[in-house]
Amino acid sequence: MKIYCFTAFQKILVLKRNSLQRDQWLVHGSVKHKLQWDSPPESFPFDPLVITLAEGLRETKHPYTFVASVGFKELLLVEDAAKKAIPLLPRLIPVLKAALAHSEAEVFNRGLNGLVQLSAVVGPSLNDHLKLLLTSLSKRLMEKQFKEDVTTALQKLEQHGGKECLAIIKSKIPTYCSVFS
Repeated sequence: MKIYCFTAFQKILVLKRNSLQRDQWLVHGSVKHKLQWDSPPESFPFDPLVITLAEGLRETKHPYTFVASVGFKELLLVEDAAKKAIPLLPRLIPVLKAALAHSEAEVFNRGLNGLVQLSAVVGPSLNDHLKLLLTSLSKRLMEKQFKEDVTTALQKLEQHGGKECLAIIKSKIPTYCSVFS
Protein backbone atom coordinates (compact mmCIF):
# COMPACT_ATOMS: atom_id res chain seq x y z
CA MET A 1 0.00 0.00 0.00
CA LYS A 2 1.47 3.35 -1.05
CA ILE A 3 0.87 6.46 0.99
CA TYR A 4 1.04 9.72 -0.91
CA CYS A 5 1.77 13.02 0.76
CA PHE A 6 0.50 16.02 -1.20
CA THR A 7 1.11 19.67 -0.53
CA ALA A 8 -1.83 22.08 -0.56
CA PHE A 9 -0.90 23.25 -4.07
CA GLN A 10 -0.82 19.68 -5.40
CA LYS A 11 -4.19 18.90 -3.77
CA ILE A 12 -5.75 21.99 -5.32
CA LEU A 13 -4.39 21.06 -8.74
CA VAL A 14 -5.85 17.57 -8.34
CA LEU A 15 -9.22 19.01 -7.28
CA LYS A 16 -9.23 21.38 -10.24
CA ARG A 17 -7.90 18.72 -12.58
CA ASN A 18 -10.94 18.66 -14.83
CA SER A 19 -10.92 22.36 -15.65
CA LEU A 20 -7.12 22.66 -15.79
CA GLN A 21 -6.68 19.59 -17.99
CA ARG A 22 -8.94 21.08 -20.61
CA ASP A 23 -7.36 24.50 -20.53
CA GLN A 24 -3.71 24.20 -19.53
CA TRP A 25 -0.96 21.63 -19.57
CA LEU A 26 2.77 21.36 -19.56
CA VAL A 27 4.50 20.95 -22.93
CA HIS A 28 7.91 19.33 -22.59
CA GLY A 29 10.67 19.91 -25.09
CA SER A 30 14.30 18.94 -24.94
CA VAL A 31 15.32 22.49 -24.04
CA LYS A 32 12.23 24.63 -23.53
CA HIS A 33 9.11 23.97 -21.51
CA LYS A 34 5.94 26.00 -21.71
CA LEU A 35 2.35 26.00 -20.59
CA GLN A 36 -0.13 25.48 -23.36
CA TRP A 37 -3.54 27.01 -22.86
CA ASP A 38 -6.55 25.77 -24.84
CA SER A 39 -8.45 28.91 -24.01
CA PRO A 40 -6.86 32.32 -23.45
CA PRO A 41 -5.61 33.03 -19.91
CA GLU A 42 -7.80 36.18 -19.91
CA SER A 43 -10.84 33.92 -19.63
CA PHE A 44 -9.78 32.40 -16.29
CA PRO A 45 -10.95 33.90 -13.00
CA PHE A 46 -8.07 35.32 -10.97
CA ASP A 47 -9.78 34.21 -7.80
CA PRO A 48 -8.74 31.51 -6.89
CA LEU A 49 -6.32 30.61 -9.72
CA VAL A 50 -3.70 33.33 -9.23
CA ILE A 51 -3.69 32.65 -5.47
CA THR A 52 -3.29 28.93 -6.08
CA LEU A 53 -0.38 29.58 -8.45
CA ALA A 54 1.20 31.94 -5.91
CA GLU A 55 0.94 29.19 -3.29
CA GLY A 56 2.67 26.91 -5.75
CA LEU A 57 5.74 29.16 -5.77
CA ARG A 58 6.73 27.32 -2.56
CA GLU A 59 6.73 23.96 -4.30
CA THR A 60 10.00 22.07 -4.63
CA LYS A 61 9.10 19.35 -7.15
CA HIS A 62 8.88 19.53 -10.92
CA PRO A 63 6.43 20.09 -12.68
CA TYR A 64 4.70 21.96 -9.83
CA THR A 65 7.48 24.54 -9.61
CA PHE A 66 7.26 25.21 -13.32
CA VAL A 67 3.47 25.34 -13.51
CA ALA A 68 3.29 27.75 -10.57
CA SER A 69 5.96 30.21 -11.71
CA VAL A 70 5.03 30.28 -15.39
CA GLY A 71 1.28 30.23 -14.73
CA PHE A 72 1.60 33.10 -12.22
CA LYS A 73 3.65 35.13 -14.68
CA GLU A 74 1.32 34.48 -17.62
CA LEU A 75 -1.81 35.38 -15.65
CA LEU A 76 -0.23 38.66 -14.56
CA LEU A 77 0.46 39.50 -18.21
CA VAL A 78 -3.18 39.36 -19.31
CA GLU A 79 -5.16 42.45 -20.19
CA ASP A 80 -6.79 44.09 -17.14
CA ALA A 81 -4.59 42.05 -14.80
CA ALA A 82 -4.28 45.04 -12.46
CA LYS A 83 -8.05 45.29 -12.01
CA LYS A 84 -8.23 41.59 -11.26
CA ALA A 85 -5.15 41.39 -9.01
CA ILE A 86 -5.57 44.48 -6.80
CA PRO A 87 -8.63 43.12 -4.91
CA LEU A 88 -6.67 39.91 -4.22
CA LEU A 89 -3.61 41.62 -2.69
CA PRO A 90 -4.65 40.95 0.94
CA ARG A 91 -4.74 37.23 0.12
CA LEU A 92 -1.66 37.21 -2.13
CA ILE A 93 0.73 38.98 0.26
CA PRO A 94 0.81 36.26 2.99
CA VAL A 95 1.40 33.64 0.31
CA LEU A 96 4.30 35.60 -1.20
CA LYS A 97 5.68 36.27 2.28
CA ALA A 98 5.77 32.52 2.93
CA ALA A 99 7.76 31.98 -0.28
CA LEU A 100 10.16 34.79 0.63
CA ALA A 101 10.69 33.32 4.10
CA HIS A 102 11.32 29.80 2.79
CA SER A 103 14.69 28.24 3.61
CA GLU A 104 15.37 26.96 0.08
CA ALA A 105 17.08 29.42 -2.27
CA GLU A 106 15.05 28.40 -5.34
CA VAL A 107 11.76 28.97 -3.52
CA PHE A 108 12.96 32.37 -2.30
CA ASN A 109 13.96 33.34 -5.85
CA ARG A 110 10.58 32.29 -7.24
CA GLY A 111 8.87 34.32 -4.52
CA LEU A 112 11.09 37.32 -5.28
CA ASN A 113 10.35 37.08 -9.01
CA GLY A 114 6.64 36.74 -8.28
CA LEU A 115 6.75 39.84 -6.07
CA VAL A 116 8.47 41.89 -8.78
CA GLN A 117 5.99 40.67 -11.40
CA LEU A 118 3.07 41.54 -9.14
CA SER A 119 4.57 44.95 -8.43
CA ALA A 120 4.85 45.69 -12.14
CA VAL A 121 1.14 44.95 -12.54
CA VAL A 122 -0.40 46.60 -9.48
CA GLY A 123 2.10 49.45 -9.04
CA PRO A 124 1.52 51.72 -6.00
CA SER A 125 -1.36 49.53 -4.80
CA LEU A 126 1.27 47.20 -3.37
CA ASN A 127 2.67 49.92 -1.09
CA ASP A 128 0.05 49.33 1.61
CA HIS A 129 1.22 45.72 1.94
CA LEU A 130 4.96 46.20 1.43
CA LYS A 131 5.96 46.35 5.11
CA LEU A 132 4.84 42.75 5.55
CA LEU A 133 7.31 41.59 2.90
CA LEU A 134 10.33 43.75 3.66
CA THR A 135 11.39 41.82 6.76
CA SER A 136 12.12 38.73 4.67
CA LEU A 137 13.90 40.82 2.05
CA SER A 138 16.07 42.60 4.62
CA LYS A 139 17.19 39.25 6.08
CA ARG A 140 18.17 37.94 2.66
CA LEU A 141 19.87 41.23 1.77
CA MET A 142 22.50 40.36 4.38
CA GLU A 143 23.34 37.10 2.60
CA LYS A 144 25.96 37.47 -0.12
CA GLN A 145 24.17 34.96 -2.35
CA PHE A 146 21.00 37.09 -2.52
CA LYS A 147 22.28 40.66 -2.12
CA GLU A 148 22.27 41.57 -5.81
CA ASP A 149 18.88 39.98 -6.56
CA VAL A 150 17.22 41.59 -3.54
CA THR A 151 18.71 45.00 -4.35
CA THR A 152 17.45 44.75 -7.93
CA ALA A 153 14.01 43.71 -6.68
CA LEU A 154 13.88 46.63 -4.23
CA GLN A 155 14.80 49.03 -7.05
CA LYS A 156 12.00 47.63 -9.21
CA LEU A 157 9.56 47.87 -6.31
CA GLU A 158 10.55 51.51 -5.90
CA GLN A 159 10.15 52.20 -9.62
CA HIS A 160 6.68 50.66 -9.66
CA GLY A 161 5.58 52.04 -6.28
CA GLY A 162 6.89 55.61 -6.53
CA LYS A 163 8.15 57.95 -3.82
CA GLU A 164 5.82 56.55 -1.17
CA CYS A 165 7.42 53.17 -1.72
CA LEU A 166 10.88 54.59 -1.06
CA ALA A 167 9.81 55.82 2.39
CA ILE A 168 8.39 52.37 3.21
CA ILE A 169 11.56 50.59 2.06
CA LYS A 170 13.78 53.02 4.00
CA SER A 171 11.73 52.46 7.17
CA LYS A 172 12.56 48.73 7.11
CA ILE A 173 15.92 48.82 5.28
CA PRO A 174 17.69 52.07 6.23
CA THR A 175 20.78 51.24 4.16
CA TYR A 176 18.80 51.11 0.90
CA CYS A 177 19.82 53.73 -1.65
CA SER A 178 17.15 55.05 -3.99
CA VAL A 179 17.33 54.20 -7.65
CA PHE A 180 16.29 57.80 -8.39
CA SER A 181 19.05 59.54 -6.41
